[in-house]
Formats: sequence, structure tokens, C-alpha cells
Amino acid sequence: MSSSTMTGQGKRAKIPARTLRTDRWWFPPLVTFVGLGAWILYATVRVFMQKWYWVDDFHYLTPFYSPCISDGCVPEASHFGRFLPDVWFLPYAALTLPFLLLFRLTCYYYRKAYYRAFWLSPPACAVAEPHKTYSGETRFPLIFQNAHRYFFYAAVAISLINTFDAILAFHSPDGFGFGLGNIVLLVNVVMLWAYTASCHSCRSIVGGRLKHFSAHPVRYRTWTFVSRLNTKHMELAWITLGTLAFTDFYVMAVSAGWISDLRFVG
Repeated sequence: MSSSTMTGQGKRAKIPARTLRTDRWWFPPLVTFVGLGAWILYATVRVFMQKWYWVDDFHYLTPFYSPCISDGCVPEASHFGRFLPDVWFLPYAALTLPFLLLFRLTCYYYRKAYYRAFWLSPPACAVAEPHKTYSGETRFPLIFQNAHRYFFYAAVAISLINTFDAILAFHSPDGFGFGLGNIVLLVNVVMLWAYTASCHSCRSIVGGRLKHFSAHPVRYRTWTFVSRLNTKHMELAWITLGTLAFTDFYVMAVSAGWISDLRFVG
């Protein structure tokens, strides 16, 4: 390294500029900030609206309200009972939403995304961050990021519930039915499973602590599949935000009577 970049004491030379990068390094974190911010705003408004979440004619239930366990829920939409009080500050799916939020918040990709976009820690490679100290994820509250594996188990259980909702939607009050809403629900469930399976914790659980893959061919094949999904973890993280919002909006639009569901059967 040349003397122009190092001082006599072996430390990096101080420069007045925040970075020497000349590209638009600020654009990716800005897009992430706008995208995540818009989704959080939409999701927050929807979970506290407490209406337009269920289509009785076709048994469509939005994932934002599943499972619907509040006393205020429509009885037909409450597949697992109603035992939470009906108050405005408590979402109808309050049992599962916190775990879904924690699963996303502790996700390895989302950590990178919101650390850069919201905390500017750092905003981009080779760009200084405004924070003077850094303790990593070894202190409160970031030490809870290490609980990501346990939130993964909760996400699997919630994905099973969403799958149950999608299957149940094929059985309307008039019998078997199939419409555009069923496709929307199914696509959302498939993408949620893909995102959940692509999780780094899933990859570790499937293939971790194995000394010889040859002695565990089934786990090796599963680990190989999950590893391929893992390379798409970032894309799946964004895709599922889109499918969740679109599924919720579609169910809301049909429930509110803004549009009619396109029916193929029934």
C-alpha cells in the first residue's frame, strides 16, 4: 500500500470526504428504505383495519388475519377458535404476527437491508457510517438476532396454517370451487414456503453437524436443494413481501365488493 493512503503509524489516512466512491452508492439503500417503508405502512394499516379480511362466498382469508382468533372475527373465518378480546389495538391474528415479524427482522438478508437503509450501518461498502461505536450483535437488543433459528420454527408452523387456509378455500359453501383467488392464495403459499426453506437456519438444520454426507444421502439431497434456494434468499424475501401484499389486497378488494372474483369452477 502506498504512503499516500497510510500514515507513519500504520493507520488509514484521514480524508475530508465521507467516501471516495463516485457511483450512486446511495441509490440501493434509498430504494430499500422506500420499499420496506411502504410495505410496513401498508401492513400496519391493514392489520388494524379489522375488516375486509374474509370472503364468505369462497372462504378466502387474507394471510394478514390468519389465524383469526379474536372475538371480533367472523365465526366462519376462525378455524382455530376465538379467544382474544376484541380491542382496536390488538390485531385479529395477534398470536402469529409477532413471530412472523421477528422471523423477518432477524433474517440474515433483512438485517443487511435495514441496517443499511434505516440505520446507515453502514449505508454502503466503503462508505463511513455516522455511528462512533459498534458492538455488533453481542449486546441488547441486537443479541436477540441470534434467536433467528427459533423464529424459523414458528414460521414453518405459520406456513402450515397458510397452506391450510389455501386448501380450505377450495371448499366454498356451495361445494368445490376454483377461482382466481385460489390461484392468488396458492402462489402466495408456494412463495412463502420457498422463502422459508431458503432461510440460512433451514440450511443449517438440514445439513448441519454432518461429518460425512455419504452416510446421509437423504439429508444431503435435501441440503443441496435448500442450498440452491438459499442463493435466491434475497429475491424470495422481496417476492414474498409482494405476494403477501397482493394477496391481502385481492382478498380485501373482493370482500369489500370493489371487484368480483373470476370463477372457473363453482
